[in-house]
Amino acid sequence: MKRSPLAALTAILAALFLLGTAGPALAHDALKSSDPAKDSTVKKVEKVTLEFTARVRMPIVVVRGPGDEQHHLGKPELDGSVVTQELKGALPDGAYTIAYRVVSSDGHPIEGEIPFTVKGATPSATPSVADGAAPAADPTAAPTAAPSAPTAQGSAVAPTEAAMEERSTGATFPVWLLVVVGALAGIGIGLVLSMRKKRT
Repeated sequence: MKRSPLAALTAILAALFLLGTAGPALAHDALKSSDPAKDSTVKKVEKVTLEFTARVRMPIVVVRGPGDEQHHLGKPELDGSVVTQELKGALPDGAYTIAYRVVSSDGHPIEGEIPFTVKGATPSATPSVADGAAPAADPTAAPTAAPSAPTAQGSAVAPTEAAMEERSTGATFPVWLLVVVGALAGIGIGLVLSMRKKRT
């Protein structure tokens, strides 16, 4: 069956029209770029920035770290097609994930996750911590050693005082003994003399 040139031209124009109208309907807004980028390794992160191909609305951004801890602070800021999410502070070393959800200009929801890694942030702070810990260890060791010395001295002094008390006690004991012996001797001499007087 033969087709007229007019029918063929009409069919071509209809196909082009369908493709032209279907293209914009299928081409939804999408994420254009992010900072940090997906699967990137960065040294320092203080905020998260997401840029889309068109204006978006109702943004939601969640930043999760090790142990599923959340690091985002407050609500994200929206400026046309750019979404900015502040963080609680500079992120320490570890693996993180940015989970986002926005509504595109045509009402279609856009959501996804962006994993990234922070490496090199903690070592910069580690020396200062180590330096701070080293002086703290020395003073701690010094007082520990100091009491031990007085304790040793005290233990050395204690026997000396005890020895002195023993000496004084030992010196006192013979004196009392001499006094008692002397008293007994005096009594005995008195008895002997009295007996002699009676005999006389």
